[in-house]
Amino acid sequence: MPGPIDLHTHSSVSDGTETPAELVRAALAAGLGTVALTDHDTTSGWAEAFEEAAGTGLMVVPGMEFSTRREWRSIHLLAYLVDPQDLALREETLRIREARLTRAESIVSRLAADFDISWADVVAQTSDGATVGRPHIADALVARGVAADRSAAFRDILHPKFGYYEPHYAPDPLAAVELVRAAGGVPVLAHPATRGIDDVISRENLGVLVDAGLFGLELRHRENRPDAVARLAEYADHFGLVVTGSSDYHGAGKPNRLGENTTEPEVLARILEAGTGSAAVG
Repeated sequence: MPGPIDLHTHSSVSDGTETPAELVRAALAAGLGTVALTDHDTTSGWAEAFEEAAGTGLMVVPGMEFSTRREWRSIHLLAYLVDPQDLALREETLRIREARLTRAESIVSRLAADFDISWADVVAQTSDGATVGRPHIADALVARGVAADRSAAFRDILHPKFGYYEPHYAPDPLAAVELVRAAGGVPVLAHPATRGIDDVISRENLGVLVDAGLFGLELRHRENRPDAVARLAEYADHFGLVVTGSSDYHGAGKPNRLGENTTEPEVLARILEAGTGSAAVG
């Protein structure tokens, strides 16, 4: 089915508000031809998405948004077409999910000293087996009437400047790129221009990731800042990286809409050709 290509979405398996099946139906309603399911540090939503998309003509690209960290910076890596049974990747993502859970419990404990919120409130905002994260804490704050919506919770309470934030374990980006490649996947840096020109990755550091197998940069994303995008577009051209565009859709969890940024068909073709760990369906 021809149509726009959106390579970054989330379901309730991580911090989206729709099940994988509901996400597929939303993608069809939005007129997409291809959608990638990229939940945080997990592949557990793939089977449901594949089943829902069967016979519809919609292509579902299996993916994951891999949490990484360099010093204090949180860096996300989109990992397409990995082998979900790859042992090293499974062990590392399990470690990240467990660290996310411990971090979330600690944040809630601190919040409870100042707000009417408990861990049970957070659990009520998650689905079975979901990767628990700060968005679920934000949803609990909304449910308790402490914040107007998820965005307000992040802006007014969960922002690091208010003292409730704490980091969680995540591997270095270089190690993550190597893990994704070893699992047959295709790594693309997610929204790498959100902090602006003064904090964009250096050409030298990007080159190290490229040498390890980095395949592309997600430059068409609503949170990327134009000055940094211009710099990264030059780097992409220099290193021969693909450029992708995506919505980073979270259902009702974010204002991002399916298909608001898209990827060119020839770029998708290159990603599908490069990935050997799993296959797109549809």
